Amino acid sequence: MYRLAWFLGEGFGIQAWNPASAGAFTGTNARDWPKADLYVDLTSSLERAGFDFLLIEDTSQVDDTFRGSAEVTLRVGLWAPKSDPLPLVPLLAQRTRHIGIVPTLTTTFYPPYLAARLLATLDHLTDGRIGANIVTSGSELAAQNYGYEKLPPKDVRYRMANEWVEVMKQLHQSWEPGAVIADVERGVYADHAKVHPIHFKGEYFACRGPLNTIPGPQRTIPLVEAGNSPAGRDLAARYADAMIAQCHTIEDMKAFREDMHARLEGYGRDPAEFRVMFLCSPVIAATDDEARRRRDAYKAWRRTDAGVEYMLWYMEHVSGIDFGRYDLDTEVSALIAQINADKEVVSSLAKMFVGEEGKTLREVAQTREHVEDLGLIGSTKTVADKMDALMEEVGGDGFLLYMPTTRHQIAEVCDGLAPILQRRGSIRSSYPHATFRDNLRSF
Repeated sequence: MYRLAWFLGEGFGIQAWNPASAGAFTGTNARDWPKADLYVDLTSSLERAGFDFLLIEDTSQVDDTFRGSAEVTLRVGLWAPKSDPLPLVPLLAQRTRHIGIVPTLTTTFYPPYLAARLLATLDHLTDGRIGANIVTSGSELAAQNYGYEKLPPKDVRYRMANEWVEVMKQLHQSWEPGAVIADVERGVYADHAKVHPIHFKGEYFACRGPLNTIPGPQRTIPLVEAGNSPAGRDLAARYADAMIAQCHTIEDMKAFREDMHARLEGYGRDPAEFRVMFLCSPVIAATDDEARRRRDAYKAWRRTDAGVEYMLWYMEHVSGIDFGRYDLDTEVSALIAQINADKEVVSSLAKMFVGEEGKTLREVAQTREHVEDLGLIGSTKTVADKMDALMEEVGGDGFLLYMPTTRHQIAEVCDGLAPILQRRGSIRSSYPHATFRDNLRSF
C-alpha cells in the first residue's frame, strides 16, 4: 500500500480561477477563495478518498520584481493574494475526523517558540491531526516584510532550520508525561516538578521555556520537508516524517529514495517510518482520449503569450533572475553569458538550463513543466494502473498530487481515481489510528 496526499500549491490563496489556463470548471474561485468552503469541500473529499494529508503551501510576499512591477503578479493572481493558512486549520478539522492537515511554516521568519505554541494548540484543536511543512524561504521580498534587509544565505538558513526544529522539539517535551494530574478532588492541576525550562542557547535562537501550554495528542508534531538540495535532504533525514520529492524519471525516483534511506540510516532512523512523496500533476478524465485532449489543450495554452509570460514569471520566482527583461528569441547559451555579464548569476543557473542550451528562451518557457505529470495521463483506470506500476517499480511511499483546485478536478480524483485504488488495496480505505503521526507511519 502507498499513500496519497494533496498539495494545495497556491496555499490559502487565489485558486484556479481563469478558464483560459485552468479549464472550464473554475466556478466561483475568483470571488470566493478567501472563504473556507472550497477548502472544507476539498479536505472532506480527500478524507473520503483515503488521502493521508493535505499540505497547504504558503508565501508572504507580493512579487514586484518581474519586469520591475507587480502588474503580472496581480493581474494573473500568481501566488498573491494569499491568506495565512493557520486559522483555516480548525475549520478543516471540524468537518473531518482522520486526515492530516499540514500548513507551511517558515523556519527563517517564525520564532520557534511561536511555532511550537501554535502547533501544540492546533494539535489539541484537531485531535492530533496537525503537521507542519517546514521551509527556509527563498524570497528577498518576504525577508523585507519580516524586517530583514536581505535574506540570509541558503547555508545559514538551513543551519537556522536545524536549530529551529531542535528548539521546537525541546519545547514540546518540556512537559513530561504525567505532568498534568487534573485531580479535582485534591485541587491539583499539574506537577511542577515535571515541567522544565529548556534553557536553549544556540547560534541563532535562544529560548528559556517551558512551553506555556500542554502537549497535544501527538506530543511531537509530524514534520514534512520540501527542500531537495543536499541541505534540505539532510534536514529531512534528521527530523522529518515525510518529504516532497520532485523527480523527472523512474531512475530519479529510485535514486532519490535510496539517497534518503541512506541519510536516515546515518542518523539512526528507520526508513520504514519515513515517507517519500513524489510530487506530480496527473491529467485525469473519463477516457484516455479526453485526457490527451485536455493535456494537448494545456500545451497549446503554454505556447500562447499568456502561457509564456506565466512560465517566465515562475522562472524568475525560483531563480531571482528577471527573465521578463530578456529577448525571448535569445538562445540559452547566449542568455547565460549575458546574465553572467549582468552579474545576476545564481548558483543554480547552469543546472536550470541543462540540456536546453540550443533552445531559445521562448522555447524553454513554452515547454518547461512547473510540476511533472510522471506519465500519469488518462482515464481513472489508466492513471490508477500507471500509479500502481510506478510504485511497484520504485518501491516508493506515495504521490503528492498538485492539480488546479476546482470542485470538478476534486471529484475526478476523489470519486473517480481513488475508489479504484481503494478497491485494489493500493491506498487506504480506513484510518486505523487516532493521530496523523500514527496513520502516516503505519500500513
